[in-house]
Amino acid sequence: MSDGRTEAMRGTYFSGKHEVKHSKEYYDVNRNRSKKDNNLIPGINHMPNQKWHKIISFIKSGIRIIGYGFIPFNLVIATGVLILSEVIGIIEELV
Repeated sequence: MSDGRTEAMRGTYFSGKHEVKHSKEYYDVNRNRSKKDNNLIPGINHMPNQKWHKIISFIKSGIRIIGYGFIPFNLVIATGVLILSEVIGIIEELV
């Protein structure tokens, strides 16, 4: 009579008969590194600058938070600040 564990483990990883086979890409440590030759990806030189995109996005979010903070006090100033944040959002997409 069995406790059920042997039957439960049969055919699983713990049975000892399981052999993990990985593809060649699994062991390729250079697969995620950037290539020195940028010609492999068309248009890579025209990609936006991620660093500046992130910085401008944070600035835009900060201005947006300030604009929402002005809503209970002065709607005119809040509207102006939120419009400014949208203009910065357009600039963000162009970077």
